[in-house]
Amino acid sequence: MRARRPPSILESFNYAFEGIIHVLRTQRNMRIHFAVAVLVLIAALVSGVDKLELIALLLAIAFVLITEMLNTAVEAAIDVATTSFDPMAKLAKDIAAGAVLIATAVAVAVGYLVFSGTVADRSSRLLDRLTTVPAELTLVALVLTTIVVIATKALTGSGTPLRGGLPSGHAAVAFAGWMAVTLILDDVDHRFLISSVTFIMALLVAQTRVESGVHSSTEVLYGGVLGALVALAVFQVAQ
Repeated sequence: MRARRPPSILESFNYAFEGIIHVLRTQRNMRIHFAVAVLVLIAALVSGVDKLELIALLLAIAFVLITEMLNTAVEAAIDVATTSFDPMAKLAKDIAAGAVLIATAVAVAVGYLVFSGTVADRSSRLLDRLTTVPAELTLVALVLTTIVVIATKALTGSGTPLRGGLPSGHAAVAFAGWMAVTLILDDVDHRFLISSVTFIMALLVAQTRVESGVHSSTEVLYGGVLGALVALAVFQVAQ
């Protein structure tokens, strides 16, 4: 029997690209990471980061993508080797997923360190024009957002005031809260950091509504945009 010849350099590259394409096609998390990587690189070009900052971003992006692919490879190998539930197989998958989580957390930290200064300076100039309003407007914005959500659900005839339908009330209130917190943080240290954390919390609220099956992505997106715009309008009118 003739031994199989080793793949040529061109074939090796083809196999590698096939692996990347397969992961992108089959793994939702990889598609999310890839989309975020593209957005980060575009933001880096727009904001004019220096060479060292760009290197840090590229390394962080590569770190996340590589760990996600290794996680997929580990899961595929375990699925082939194990046909029934095995605690050790589950542990191996959990460890691989943990590696992705660590890589993602490091990438987020790198992104924050690179962009925080530039974004904070630009957002501060914008927020200085939007603030100087009483904090009590936060309550008004949240109440008004809730009223608008209920009215919209009544008009569309979908869901109930507190569950399901267009728009997502939880997402609307969460993003209204983020916008209100951002606008009242005038002359507060680490305003950009606090606003960013609040925004992430609002995103997590929106994600839980989709993951639980109560709302679709469209309903959550509509609710988030609605809540943010209502809060912004309230603060603008009160100036």
